[in-house]
Amino acid sequence: MSHNKYHVIQDEPHRWRNIEELVYKDEDGAATFKDVTRRVLFGEDHVDGMEVRYFEVDAGGHTTLEKHEHTHLVIPIKGKGACLVGDEVLPLAMHDLVYVPSWAWHQFRADENEVFGFLCLVKVERDRPTLPTQDELNEMKSNPAVANFIRHQ
Repeated sequence: MSHNKYHVIQDEPHRWRNIEELVYKDEDGAATFKDVTRRVLFGEDHVDGMEVRYFEVDAGGHTTLEKHEHTHLVIPIKGKGACLVGDEVLPLAMHDLVYVPSWAWHQFRADENEVFGFLCLVKVERDRPTLPTQDELNEMKSNPAVANFIRHQ
């Protein structure tokens, strides 16, 4: 079957026809994460400068602890997890809505026994993430809830 520019079939849950599974980050290795993949569902050709991505975090996995100028709009669509936004740790379930503002520290984690998947809307042209310095990490860890949540190793 051919790929239709107006309609992409989901062949199985959270797997779309001709949408490639990508490495979460393909950077220099400084960013730490565990068991995360991504798929670009709609790119710059479809959404007028916006990109819709699907991230999947295996049980016990996590995204990079980072911040940047661009914002994220996130909608969990599989499993359960949690996220850090700024200095708040938020439990997440399917169809919750998460806004990650500009320059807010953030990280997403799957529950220990459940795969967590979420849609993320961002600008196609965006700045590179900033990773925390040791001083910033120490400051974040002064909040016990944040210290217990973040993964940076």
